[in-house]
Amino acid sequence: MIPSRVDEMLPELAPFVHAVQARRPDDGTWCEAWTVRDVLIHQTGNAEELARVLEAYLAGTPVETRGFDREAPFRRMSDTELWATFLNRCERLTEIASAAAEDAPPEAEVIWTGRTVKVPFFAEHMREELILHRWDLTGDDRTAVRALNEPWMTEHSVVSVGRPLLARGRAALDLGPDGRLEGRLRTPGMDDVVVTADADGGSIRLAAPEGPATIESDAAVRVLLLWGRRPGDPARWHSSAGPETLRKLRTLLGGY
Repeated sequence: MIPSRVDEMLPELAPFVHAVQARRPDDGTWCEAWTVRDVLIHQTGNAEELARVLEAYLAGTPVETRGFDREAPFRRMSDTELWATFLNRCERLTEIASAAAEDAPPEAEVIWTGRTVKVPFFAEHMREELILHRWDLTGDDRTAVRALNEPWMTEHSVVSVGRPLLARGRAALDLGPDGRLEGRLRTPGMDDVVVTADADGGSIRLAAPEGPATIESDAAVRVLLLWGRRPGDPARWHSSAGPETLRKLRTLLGGY
């Protein structure tokens, strides 16, 4: 049973838990080459690292964010141990995020993956991870689509996580010294997500719709595309770009 204080801060935890429990650990997922157990290991590492970094900030002894090698101890656990550890780490993150909400100003900046983020980022990012990776387990069921459609999911993906998401994808592109890629991901009634990449770097931002869109879709599909996912139903998005431009854009967005 999920404690009420955890459920209040991480309302997406219960749907994620139910999705995991409905599958075998070795079942495949929509996240390429990952099993259900791999997803659970990743989520355990996410919860632990978010809590570790935020707790260190509150203690006045900031630490650097660890890479995904932080997941190694969880891979050695039995399925029972892993499950208990995952729930424990989510509860610990909730405790620390609650303390931070009381003890630190919301505008305080905390180092996370080589940049600074605000204190509310930590619980919100775990919520996004729970939504995204639940989709990896279930695909486009009603719960997944409803959660992915939430406007805050687009904003968090672009504003809080966008630049790191593009870094690996841009490195995989062979744009050359004069090459440049720009794409507009459009959802009716919302700002466009504009992504660019060239030899010097990449950018991602929200902007008013202007000119033709590279990809048009609903908000849920757009979030999936931003995270390098391939939506299950191809009829939910379409592109006016040529195949080469679309291939490069998918490479840019697939770096995560």
